[in-house]
Amino acid sequence: MIGVRTPFRVSFAGGGTDIPNFYRENEGSVLNTAINKYLYVTVKKHSEIFEEKYRICYSKTEQTNTIDEIENGIARECLRLLNINYPVYISTVSDIPSSTGLGSSSSFAVGLLYALHTLNGESVSAGQLAEEASEIEINCLNHPIGKQDQYAASYGGLNCFKFRKNDVVEIEHIIPPDNGIENIFNSLMLFWTGFRKESSHKILKEQNNLLNTKIDTLNSINAMVDECKSIFLKKEFNPKDLGEILHRGWIKKKMLAKSITNEQLNSYYDLALSKGAYGGKIAGAGGGGFLLLACDQDKKENIKKILSNLLHLPISYEPRGSRILNQLNYYNQFLKYEIIEVIPVFS
Repeated sequence: MIGVRTPFRVSFAGGGTDIPNFYRENEGSVLNTAINKYLYVTVKKHSEIFEEKYRICYSKTEQTNTIDEIENGIARECLRLLNINYPVYISTVSDIPSSTGLGSSSSFAVGLLYALHTLNGESVSAGQLAEEASEIEINCLNHPIGKQDQYAASYGGLNCFKFRKNDVVEIEHIIPPDNGIENIFNSLMLFWTGFRKESSHKILKEQNNLLNTKIDTLNSINAMVDECKSIFLKKEFNPKDLGEILHRGWIKKKMLAKSITNEQLNSYYDLALSKGAYGGKIAGAGGGGFLLLACDQDKKENIKKILSNLLHLPISYEPRGSRILNQLNYYNQFLKYEIIEVIPVFS
């Protein structure tokens, strides 16, 4: 049995410029970080004693005898890509619900691919996982998304990803000086707005359809990535600098599609600003999910009080991407995380 833990991510700048329709003409970039919230995938060879060939357990359970019958698109295409013809059992569990703006679908794709490669006795790089997951989500399933989530899930850490016109992705790992990472995360607050972004693909389709009229806006969003990187690399990190660039990015992002925000989300955001938040954004495509804020530590209690009807989710830095869990400790995963590097050898 193979267990894989894959992190979620939050994005600071550049979101939307990682969509192929944009970066193949203009080039794009994104600055994001993996966080200590995860999706877990377990795979094992399924016993022939069961009637079905494939059993897949997520928010529902599927039991099928052919790959084509599988309703879960990511699971179906991962099995097809790796030519898994033997009986397989797949199950998932997550720290955070899907469709909340933290890259859950890509974390599932990356984690499942890693597990299946390992089950096949194959070693695989982070870059290969990211590209295979992108191929499945963008090309096989025609999801109107970009590539940042797959790369964040595969590599982990705080990174600047550059998306070139020829589809090459350049990766710059950001290492803030002194206690920079700790200071950055001490300035962040993440709130669950209470509703999931069931229309995220609809929002992204609208954004794609309007792409030719939003080039200047996306170029402005792209330019903020280097500015945000310079903020993280300063010797003394200032939460106000981060908050202000998040705020400017949020203003630009709202211009990309009408459905990115609504009156309720705007109300939450304005309340946070009124109690000392320097700025923030709705994570992911928009339309719901999590509200990310930047503020001084002494403002956090006031912000939590004004947003008391929302769940505050503390987060911290995750330096590593998708990883194999020690199978002997897999079922103790919520008590202790023990990670090992694995070079699979199968007889």
